Amino acid sequence: MAASSSLLFTSLLVLLTFADSSVQVLGLGVGINYGQIANNLPSPTRVSYLLRSLNISRVKLYDADPNVLVAFSNTNVDFIIGLGNEYLQNMTDPIKAQNWVQQRVQPYLSRTRITCITVGNEVFKYNDHQQWSNLLPAMQTVYNTLVDLGLDKQVSVTTAHSLDILSVSFPPSAGAFRQDLGEYLHGILNFHAQVKSPVLINAYPYFAYKDNLNEVPLDYVLFQPNQGTMDPFTNLKYDNMLYAQVDAVYSAIKALGHTDIEVRVSETGWPSKGDENEVGATPENAGLYNGNLLKRIEQRQGTPAKPNVPIDIFVFALFNENLKPGPASERNYGLFYPDGTPVYNIGVQSYLPELIYSSGSTTNGFLFCCLLILAMACLIFS
Repeated sequence: MAASSSLLFTSLLVLLTFADSSVQVLGLGVGINYGQIANNLPSPTRVSYLLRSLNISRVKLYDADPNVLVAFSNTNVDFIIGLGNEYLQNMTDPIKAQNWVQQRVQPYLSRTRITCITVGNEVFKYNDHQQWSNLLPAMQTVYNTLVDLGLDKQVSVTTAHSLDILSVSFPPSAGAFRQDLGEYLHGILNFHAQVKSPVLINAYPYFAYKDNLNEVPLDYVLFQPNQGTMDPFTNLKYDNMLYAQVDAVYSAIKALGHTDIEVRVSETGWPSKGDENEVGATPENAGLYNGNLLKRIEQRQGTPAKPNVPIDIFVFALFNENLKPGPASERNYGLFYPDGTPVYNIGVQSYLPELIYSSGSTTNGFLFCCLLILAMACLIFS
């Protein structure tokens, strides 16, 4: 019986050591977008175990799903939650804004770390001038509600922009906002400076590559070795498009009089599959883009114009989402299939250990089952 106990202890030690090896995986400061436009995703509880096994501690939602917020209680995961564009008009009303914050944010703050609210998403991508006009008042009203409730030190307020807000993106030092957005962006940037919240951008070098195959080298957008491009005004060299896009936004912000606002990447990624006309949407390219990007984040790189400010990035997305409208690529940005298996290898094996590939179990459940089998074996052969 002593031999059996020794075997059980040794097996337990091996299993715990193996489980611990799964902890340091993606914990490099990277965040993940957790979209849910699908009918086949695992439960939020299972997702919480998956993300913790990957050591991901920052998650961005597109809503304020209470099921997700409850599932991540006491996990020390920081959340960005979203107010969709359909809420903008309502959020200009202080009473409606207060009701939303009190119902969808305040009840969860004691156990779930909500650090930011994005009011609207890519509003200027759509030609809806009423929403353009509502965006800043909605941001201000939500922020004022947080102040009134004493939550503004915990939760910041911002919005996420697509790169459609730029009229010039290269060279980065000449980055400029579209002229028709000037009156709106002036106020929004003043708001960011006042409340010290970052500007969020959704930046996808894939689109620039797909639409300009003869002009944009694939290696340049995939962070692969390449000749790079030089900014003729600053003599700064760019070896990838994402950093050039970020610096173009910094330049556009500076042109409107601000040097005190941080730019963060709230979405970036690469599709693993697309329609026939979506050139480059392959698992190989997606693996290179996200794998190389993670290496850059691990090195705490800044952009050429901001070398001392490590770039802050949320990868899009956690899962493939089978109900998203649009071209095939829209449904194939996930790092994982809904069953928990990886869509592709992101280049460094230690990022995605096989232990978490099965979505039907969590690390704790896996250990419990293994220990139970070992204990039974010990009893049988004792």
